[in-house]
Formats: sequence, structure tokens, C-alpha cells
Amino acid sequence: MLVLSRQRDESIIIGDNVVVTIVDIRGDKVRLGIEAPRDIPVHRQEIYEAIQRENNRSGEVRSK
Repeated sequence: MLVLSRQRDESIIIGDNVVVTIVDIRGDKVRLGIEAPRDIPVHRQEIYEAIQRENNRSGEVRSK
């Protein structure tokens, strides 16, 4: 894992077309702004995992 230090309004760039900017810092929470092409899905981890679980369930139902 790469760990970077950033301050408010500073960014990191992933690849050629994803920009992650620190929008706000409040206590132990950080707000991120993410600019990415529409064809690149961006999800919070818990949402991504829920989507994966649902996709796996759908595959199980189809194969029965």
C-alpha cells in the first residue's frame, strides 16, 4: 500500500485520468473529491462489496 500525506485542496493522480482531491478534513474524517471518466466505476468499499455479493448471488441463481 502506498501511503501519501496531503493537505486540504491537494490532489493525487491515479493513471492518466483519475484525480483524488482532499476537499475537507474534520476531526478523524476526510472528504475526498474524485474526478474520473464515467466509464470507471467509483464506489466506497462497503458498497463495492455489497455489489459483488449481489452479483455472486445472481450467478448462483442462474446456474441452478
